[in-house]
Amino acid sequence: MASSLHSRPGQGRELNSDRGTLGFSIMCVHDLVALQAHAVPDAVAIIGGDKKLTYGEMNARANHLANLLRSRGIKAEVPVALFLERSPELATAALAVLKAGGAYVPLDPSYPPARIAMLLEDSAAPVVLTHSSVANKLPSGTWQTIVVDAEEGELAEQPLVAPSVRSNAEDCAYVIFTSGSTGRPKGVQITHANLLNLVRWHQRAFNVTSADRAALQSSPGFDAAVWELWPYLTMGASVHVVDEAIRTAPDHLRDWMVAHGITISFVPTAVAECLVILPWPPKTDLRFLLTGADTLRRYPAAHLPFALVNNYGPTECTVVATSGEIPPDGESKVLPSIGRAIDNAEIHIVDEHLNRVPDGTPGELLIGGAGVGRGYLNLPELTAQKFVPDHFNKAAGACLYRSGDLARILPDGQIAFMGRIDEQIKIRGYRIEPGEITAALDRHPAISSSYVAAYTGDSGEARLAAYIVPTSNVYPNAAELRAFLGSCLPDYMVPSTFVKLTSVPASAHGKVDRAALPKPTSENQLSDVSFAAPQSEIEQWLAGFLIALLGVDRVSRDDNFFSLGGHSLMGAQLIAKVYQRFGVELSLRSLFDHPTIAEISSEIERLLYAKVATMSDEEAQRILESLPGIPA
Repeated sequence: MASSLHSRPGQGRELNSDRGTLGFSIMCVHDLVALQAHAVPDAVAIIGGDKKLTYGEMNARANHLANLLRSRGIKAEVPVALFLERSPELATAALAVLKAGGAYVPLDPSYPPARIAMLLEDSAAPVVLTHSSVANKLPSGTWQTIVVDAEEGELAEQPLVAPSVRSNAEDCAYVIFTSGSTGRPKGVQITHANLLNLVRWHQRAFNVTSADRAALQSSPGFDAAVWELWPYLTMGASVHVVDEAIRTAPDHLRDWMVAHGITISFVPTAVAECLVILPWPPKTDLRFLLTGADTLRRYPAAHLPFALVNNYGPTECTVVATSGEIPPDGESKVLPSIGRAIDNAEIHIVDEHLNRVPDGTPGELLIGGAGVGRGYLNLPELTAQKFVPDHFNKAAGACLYRSGDLARILPDGQIAFMGRIDEQIKIRGYRIEPGEITAALDRHPAISSSYVAAYTGDSGEARLAAYIVPTSNVYPNAAELRAFLGSCLPDYMVPSTFVKLTSVPASAHGKVDRAALPKPTSENQLSDVSFAAPQSEIEQWLAGFLIALLGVDRVSRDDNFFSLGGHSLMGAQLIAKVYQRFGVELSLRSLFDHPTIAEISSEIERLLYAKVATMSDEEAQRILESLPGIPA
């Protein structure tokens, strides 16, 4: 029998016809997409690489797949995992699951196999939809696997007409997993009514029409991908999948947006902060650049031909809870706000007793209204802690989500985000429960205890530091620990720094004394390898640039760029600097494949020699003599 999802305790909702009797159906997002397929079947729905699907094609494929899913037991409240990269297939598969009445569970194929297996186990999805390009990464299990591009014969035999299914407002539409403080991720359940409210607000707030062109750039497992699909596919607009190689490279991403006529796009905060200081063509089609998921620290330049909109919202509240356009204000000493509550959302700033505080006073940010999800999958106690009765609203079943974020109301009514109340950490837009990393570290046989916290390096970047107490006097090296964590955690949850401790400092109450934790230094950090001084002039130039970029004390020629704390956005900065200095363009892929200082230097040399090979001898000699460490 297929597994089922669960509603929030105490909501008292009735089951639909698949499971019982009552309930009320609504026009859901998949119904709205079907209407577009009927009205404009030849209009482009989604483009990714060399693949393009019209609304008619996408709807027909989703209907075939939805009927196959029904034949495999998928119905209301049954989860279906999507093990797919950002692609037209991802959108089609999600649409098919909704048409079948199920709830889709997107999983990022780049996650370690152990984490994928954990998420599949926790979701209890009886069916996984995947593609032949990533199917070999899928761990084995009890679930049925449908490889969507390899079973076209069976799919073609399915009825072309969508299954006769009517979803109810409180049926689960999708489940997104976020980091969990218990050491396991937690699945957030979002209903059709929640999702529809997001879609309707977005379409009204940004005046979405069928002429719009949106970008899909978020990871499939990040809830922003939900936001990047459904407001547009329900309006007859087109969605364009951003190439993996450029989605974190601001210069190239800008050029791609301009070339593809993108009119609305979401980008993570770190990327947005780079995009808004770049020069843009005055007549670009881009109308709105949306950002969120991290603290915005930069105002847009006055010359931009589009509006920058800052957004805030936890996964538990359907992606966005507040939103506001950020005006150009380069002189301001105050961080940009997170705007005001979106349509049908309610924001309350409260004290420890959940009573409202006066405007201007910091307090915990609570979220109520139509976007508040149904709670955590199979975690009733945590659901009860975080989803509490809404004492500001007398409607039956009204609920507030306790965000754990600190905020205050500004004089103009907008909301200022002030950080976290609890220990949860945000790194590069990802919300991380340090307890999940600690739980993984403590499974290492050489570690007696550990603690994970965020710190700000000399570069100003927030980073994860793991504090390690060994079982004996011998510490494991940092490379060993990164490999160990990388087998079960995604890259963004692997600390960039490991600090040696003899014991974790404790307060008088027995809790970890975070103020007593030492700041990471070259003396107390675990090293990857013995130090090898950069040799060539290019290696020395690279080391000097990376010391400033990464805020580290020194760089060995064998150091890994990413292990030093680098990430994709910093990689884009390195690529730009290399181009400025040497006139050759590294790819982000090459940084991942050849991440040490020695390897990066060799790649620069290879590109340089390939470049000068096309020049005359005199010109090549002049170019080589002008560059450091390159023999003419």
